Amino acid sequence: MSNAKILVVDDEQSITQTVRAYLEQNGFTVFVASDGPASLKAARTHKPDLIVLDVMLPGMDGIEVLQQLRRESDVYILMLTARADETDKIIGLSVGADDYMTKPFSPRELVARVKAMLRRGRGLAGADHEPVLVFRHLRIDAGARRVWKDETLVELTAIEFDLLVTIARQVGHVFSREQLIEQVWGTDYYGDERVVDVHLGHLRRKVEDDATRPALIVTVRGAGYRFEDTPV
Repeated sequence: MSNAKILVVDDEQSITQTVRAYLEQNGFTVFVASDGPASLKAARTHKPDLIVLDVMLPGMDGIEVLQQLRRESDVYILMLTARADETDKIIGLSVGADDYMTKPFSPRELVARVKAMLRRGRGLAGADHEPVLVFRHLRIDAGARRVWKDETLVELTAIEFDLLVTIARQVGHVFSREQLIEQVWGTDYYGDERVVDVHLGHLRRKVEDDATRPALIVTVRGAGYRFEDTPV
């Protein structure tokens, strides 16, 4: 992890300089960009392990950058937003951000979140050796990280896939938000528990026939979520 490459994208030089200094003090190699197009170029050139990405950017905003990155890469993305409302956070998480922080933020907390995200690694432990999970409506290949719904390949983000595999391994078991965060994000996750609801909502829109009336990923009021597809 000490050799990890981090791309910091923000148009405020004071922020990029501060974040860069803290990250470099912790042994990371840091690149910076100050607008949307430059951030895409830097991501393609340097292939960072994690990107700290501001929402408000000149040239192309952070949400557009995030959408483009998700078509090309599974890199970790930590969004920064200066807005007090939930809009940017929800949109960012919905299109593939792994976490978010609201400005002003503590550089030490940002470094802690970066370390936590990099420690957990992409994918679930042991997934390469698992058999394909086959259900009435879904087929999940944990090793290849692919999902089919009624023979149609479904494009999922890394977080969506990990959530699906986690709950599908134990059909009928109720997982609380805390349990899902521990298994998918890791025990040292610092963010808001509502991130689970956002990513599961996005997952439902991809695998359910009607996301407003979910039949595969069911909400258990006051307890959490349960997977209910039938094994075959």
